[in-house]
Amino acid sequence: MALPFPEAEAPDADAIEAGRLLFAGPVEFLKGVVAMQGLPSADRAEVCFAGRSNVGKSSLINTLTGRKALARASNTPGRTQEVNYFTLGESHYLVDLPGYGYAEAPVAVVAKWQALLKSYLQGRSTLRRAFVLIDARHGVKAVDEEILTLLDKSAVTFQAVLTKADKIGARDRDKVLEQVRAALQKHPAAYPELVMTSSETGDGIATLRAIIAGIS
Repeated sequence: MALPFPEAEAPDADAIEAGRLLFAGPVEFLKGVVAMQGLPSADRAEVCFAGRSNVGKSSLINTLTGRKALARASNTPGRTQEVNYFTLGESHYLVDLPGYGYAEAPVAVVAKWQALLKSYLQGRSTLRRAFVLIDARHGVKAVDEEILTLLDKSAVTFQAVLTKADKIGARDRDKVLEQVRAALQKHPAAYPELVMTSSETGDGIATLRAIIAGIS
């Protein structure tokens, strides 16, 4: 019997090359947005990356783009307070959403971020897919469930991307995948494939690039 939410199969050579070319081209920071009226023109497909604080989002974006400091990493939860837009050539926007699970951020700041996040997810017609990052060592946590439910309500297709896959052994990996699959089955907006990645070893990076290049 086929598993629900299988790992994405390795792309074919053409898809891998398309992904390589997209991310080898110009990738530039466009702007940080703090309100809906600041969003750039909705003139191309965009994908966004969401994840709780310290899940490895900045490291993954930097590895995908081959730029060491494109997305700034920070050890302080909630440091990224803006919706950060990057251009991928002339065909895509890559959007870095504020980390959630902000243990150290003031309540009023959290409320403002949540409102912006909700408005963005519900009101951006060119948003094709959200990539929700899940730490492979911990699986889906309660704080992740909040964003997954918001994506369901916003009718935004999301795909789970497990980070730090190099930090777990085979036995723990199977347990985490079982937990993630069970969690995703409750969410109608979940895309039916997982991607396992490691910013350290490069595992899954070519696959994720190919997936993004194939979104239009």
